[in-house]
Amino acid sequence: MPIEPDSSDDARAKLVGNERAKLSATYINGVAIAVLAVGGLAPLFAQRPPGPANPSAIVATGITAFVCVVVSAVLHWTARTVLRGLR
Repeated sequence: MPIEPDSSDDARAKLVGNERAKLSATYINGVAIAVLAVGGLAPLFAQRPPGPANPSAIVATGITAFVCVVVSAVLHWTARTVLRGLR
């Protein structure tokens, strides 16, 4: 007769797997928030030149901020995808 695994072991393995997935998703979402704050918002708030505005610097800041917002959104979506794997 084959030995069947204890159902409590299965439940525990499922719980541990879910907690690992939630921890990973939380970490990824935290990185997404940091990317948004540091790369997406901070340069926009810091863009106050003391002299005449430099159009190329303004465009570069806008592009950088946009890229960081997109990266943040992709990371957040990835975290949501990790959570879909919960059992």
